[in-house]
Amino acid sequence: MEMQKNQKKAYICGLAAVCLWSTVATAFKLSLRHLGPEPLLFYASLTSVLVLLLILVLQGRMGELSRLTFKKARFSLFLGGLNPFLYYLVLIRAYDLLRAQEAQAINYTWAITMSLLAIPLLGQRLRGLQILAMGLGYLGALIISTHGDLLGFEMESPLGFALAMGSTVIWALFWIFGVRDTLDPTLRLLLNFCCGTIYTGAWALLSGISLIPNGPGFLGAVYIGVFEMGVTFVLWMSALRLSRTTAQVSNLIYLAPFLSLFIIHFLVGETIYASTLVGLAFILVGTVVQKFADAHESS
Repeated sequence: MEMQKNQKKAYICGLAAVCLWSTVATAFKLSLRHLGPEPLLFYASLTSVLVLLLILVLQGRMGELSRLTFKKARFSLFLGGLNPFLYYLVLIRAYDLLRAQEAQAINYTWAITMSLLAIPLLGQRLRGLQILAMGLGYLGALIISTHGDLLGFEMESPLGFALAMGSTVIWALFWIFGVRDTLDPTLRLLLNFCCGTIYTGAWALLSGISLIPNGPGFLGAVYIGVFEMGVTFVLWMSALRLSRTTAQVSNLIYLAPFLSLFIIHFLVGETIYASTLVGLAFILVGTVVQKFADAHESS
């Protein structure tokens, strides 16, 4: 009975996380109408720090934070340079140059990119299924970026495409290196975002970029900080912890891109292209093939 109760909680937390993540592409695009990438990331990261601190307070765990030594925290501080600083700065710039539907769909190739990077970094072997997964995923990204005109191979924003693909590399590196970080996930995220806030502020200062926000842009940054970077990660980790198996919850993530397209259409006003749907289907099938290959490798 207790197991069933926990599984129900896992589904509730997982669905809540997926629904919130589905709104973020729209939040990025709407916020960028009022605020540049650097101030958007700065205030979103700062908001996430405050949210994670509040979560620790509510959980009565501030003592754990006060007992942290630099030796235990230094790896998390290093990872903050990858995420949120580099990852979100590159991703938000991609959203600034691309349609929201394109940037969010291409971003889903990160799982395939991670498996590709695991070959040189973790010494894993490249197998046939992995090659198939990569082919499907990256073909999907090209279909989206060229609006289905693969022979003409014309992109509205080659730089935006390169940034969107580059963000998947940074995200994959963050997760690959993050395996070595033994710190509690919530504490780790807090340190990541503390450093991300500092790095973003320093970058803006050195680049002469103003961080003074306006009202709509600031509200958008706060929304992203709460529901993309803060609460949602905690909800997702709770779902994985409560679930009987990781697969029962992790499969919910496939709902997110389609929910996101629905929200993008009605709130951003973008016409959803058939090429986006076809390309996204290729990416998601490639991701499923990659998960099957990983499961086969570990068995």
